[in-house]
Parts: sequence; structure tokens; C-alpha cells
Amino acid sequence: MTNRMPFEKCPVCGGKMVEKNVEKVLRGGVNTVVMNVCAEVCLRCGERLYSQETVRRFEQIKAKLERQETGDFQAIGVSYKVA
Repeated sequence: MTNRMPFEKCPVCGGKMVEKNVEKVLRGGVNTVVMNVCAEVCLRCGERLYSQETVRRFEQIKAKLERQETGDFQAIGVSYKVA
């Protein structure tokens, strides 16, 4: 984590922002990835702000999921949909 935070206050509610490691779920096509990333999180409303680099990484992973290029991802289970 870095000590430099671009936002001191939440752009949504004005609450205090703190830097945290958070779990992010990404979906692409029928596939899902769970990953831990650094984000600025509002202590009041829970809004999360991600760096541009992290958002680019999200986009790359979503594209891989949509193309079903999951060979470099670790399988952690199976998901089911209740009919």
C-alpha cells in the first residue's frame, strides 16, 4: 500500500477515505474471478475508488474471461445457478 491518497474525502458522501486491501469480483461471459486489490474506501458509505492501473487490469481480466482464456487463473471451485 502507498501513503499517497488522491482523495481525502469521498466524492459520493464526503466521508473519510482510507486505503485498504479489498476483494473484487469480476465477471466476463459466464466466468468469474475473485481477486484482492488495493482501493480507497469510504468509511461512511463504503464507496471504493481504484487507481487507473487497477481499472486497466480489471478490463484485461474481463476480456480474458469473455474469451475464455482462463489458463493462467487458478480454479477455486464451481459456481451454480438455481433454476
